[in-house]
Amino acid sequence: MTTPERVESDLGWALGQVTRTHIKHSEHVLAGLPGGPRGYLVLTAAREGTPTQLALARKLGVDRTVMTYLLDELVAAGLVERRPDPADRRARQIHLTPAGWGQLCEYARRLAEVEEHLLAPLAPAEQDQLRELLARLATAVPAEGNACQVAEDIKAGLEITEITRG
Repeated sequence: MTTPERVESDLGWALGQVTRTHIKHSEHVLAGLPGGPRGYLVLTAAREGTPTQLALARKLGVDRTVMTYLLDELVAAGLVERRPDPADRRARQIHLTPAGWGQLCEYARRLAEVEEHLLAPLAPAEQDQLRELLARLATAVPAEGNACQVAEDIKAGLEITEITRG
């Protein structure tokens, strides 16, 4: 039998601590943006090109229905607009408006301050390395449906682990 290590060496605990802190501060910074953190992710992803509404939902792991409501809020706020996709008139591409670009830049600046505070214990080279490694991990993990389903899968996995340890 192996002896458990200190909790600080557990990947799940460490990721949880960092994630909770990042979410708490990010939600505060993004409170004025429709959709909060999800709205910011939509603006960021829309900046990368002209994704369709469905492609955007898949990329971000957001349920299609939730994405529709989120986009409705962003459209009403004048931050994005839906345009027919020239390749498929049934699909809608998402485009940032000039106001959307301005808001994206402002919120990105505020979030950079949050990240600067969060990563302050690391040297600049370590911060860059952490970002690079996390991006590599995040892009290597296959999208697994919507966030609610992922949460249910995690919960089920934890319950199975508890039963087998029992």
